[in-house]
Amino acid sequence: MDELSFSDRYGQRPARWKPLAMTLLIIGGAWLVWAGLHHSRPEISSSLISFSVVSDRQMSLRYSIDRRDANLLVTCTLVAHDFDKNVTGEIEDLIPAGSVHIERTILIPTRMASVNAGISRCRATNQ
Repeated sequence: MDELSFSDRYGQRPARWKPLAMTLLIIGGAWLVWAGLHHSRPEISSSLISFSVVSDRQMSLRYSIDRRDANLLVTCTLVAHDFDKNVTGEIEDLIPAGSVHIERTILIPTRMASVNAGISRCRATNQ
C-alpha cells in the first residue's frame, strides 16, 4: 500500500511567510543595532561623585558631567533631601561651554538639616 501524502491529497501551498520573516528580521536587527549605539553614548551624562553635610543650612555636592559637544551649555538641577526624602534644597547649576569632561563641587543651600544630595537632571540650555 502506498503511503498517504497530505500534500498530494490537499495540495501544497507555497510558504509566503519566509520572505516577510526575513525582512522583519533584517529591519528589526538594524533598528536594534542603531538603538544600542545611539543610546550607549548620550549627549549629556552626569555622575554623582560625593556629597557631604557642611552645616544644617548647606550641603556640598561633587559631580561630573560628560558632554559630546564641548560648546553645549548645560543646566543641572541639584537637590538635597532630609531623612524622610523631602526636598530641603534645590539649585540649578549652569555649566558654560568649554571642556567635554568637567567636575564641579557646588554648595546647595537648604532650609533645614539634610542627609543626602543628588543630581535630579541635566539638560542642554539655549542661553
